[in-house]
Amino acid sequence: MSNKLVGACIFGQSGGPTAVINASAYGVIRAALDAEEITKVYGAANGIKGVLEDKLYVMDEEDPEELKLLLHTPSSALGSCRYKIADPEKDDKDYKRILEIFKKYNVRYFFYNGGNDSMDTCNKISRYMESVGYECRIMGVPKTIDNDLYGTDHCPGFGSAAKYIATSCMEINKDARVYDNGMVTIVEIMGRHAGWLAASSALATEFGSGPDLIYLPEVDFDMDKFLDDVQRLYDANGKVLVAVSEGIHYADGSFVSEAKISATDGFGHAQLGGLAAMLAAIVKGRTGAKVRGIELSLLQRCGAHLASAVDIEEARMAGEEAVKQAVSGVTGKMIAFERDEVDGNYHCRIKLLPLDKVANFEKKIPLSWLNEERNGLKHEFIDYVLPLIQGEPKLPLEHSLPRYARLKKVLAK
Repeated sequence: MSNKLVGACIFGQSGGPTAVINASAYGVIRAALDAEEITKVYGAANGIKGVLEDKLYVMDEEDPEELKLLLHTPSSALGSCRYKIADPEKDDKDYKRILEIFKKYNVRYFFYNGGNDSMDTCNKISRYMESVGYECRIMGVPKTIDNDLYGTDHCPGFGSAAKYIATSCMEINKDARVYDNGMVTIVEIMGRHAGWLAASSALATEFGSGPDLIYLPEVDFDMDKFLDDVQRLYDANGKVLVAVSEGIHYADGSFVSEAKISATDGFGHAQLGGLAAMLAAIVKGRTGAKVRGIELSLLQRCGAHLASAVDIEEARMAGEEAVKQAVSGVTGKMIAFERDEVDGNYHCRIKLLPLDKVANFEKKIPLSWLNEERNGLKHEFIDYVLPLIQGEPKLPLEHSLPRYARLKKVLAK
């Protein structure tokens, strides 16, 4: 394969939104617009579904200043999806349609921004295009607040979500301790199988105003031990703040949450929720205390007002680097991060990972970072996460409210 490949590109976003996913979009779009090899830049409406439905936005026609506002615009500006395509060896209907669209617009570059399932989609498309001999360079751009993508030190979106969670827990803790009566507060935080987000509440504890107890899905949940932990602290202090990951589970693998069978997403994952309220009722029955359950829910995903400047810049860098690597001849890879120190300070370096090594693998918190009681974090986790939440970006405002990007979204014909 020669390095010089001329043609259009498509960029798509998939999976759950984040505070910085559009910073990656800006990185891709700006770099693609500036690349002489890329003749046209399209944005797929709602991820891969936009490709399948021939619904593409012409990014060349967007105002450059509006595009720049993507750096501080939360959620997925082009729309997202949770659409699972089959293995091409079993059902190639979607792949034939994707190839048809690629040929229609002379697409030779495809960039897909998402988490585990999105990298799976990216990998499958890459395999198919190679199998039919269609030259198209395909790159994965990482995204997930869950921080569970395999092989990368951390993921764009996680740092900002961790900062939001830590800040929120600090504020909740101040609120929950204001009265002289006893109270137990339980905060439910996202995380199905990996507890990176709930663990981030330990930052609040580290700096004086956070959870007394933290429970993660990396270890089996023991209801009796949990109640004993809460009772002990309540008897001693009269106030207890607990952080729980939505995905905590019993030894048999079943989720503690009562809502586990309420619905599933397009990839067959359980839609969790309601855990804090359920645990609050159980704790109230055990202690007789006033108990409040709080579910951070969607608020923790797109808190751009508390975004980390480090996270924004790394997200942008990931998108830009994906384009640079593809233009130079790379394909079938995901942009990943490697932690380094320069003059004693945190530094992030780019590395490339094969898509098939990333897709459908989950990275969990090392058990060695949990305390012996498995209800809190050691300082190793604080050292890991603290550099990722640094920096306060200068946010664009309009009437003292956030000014987000307003894209024209001109459809390709």
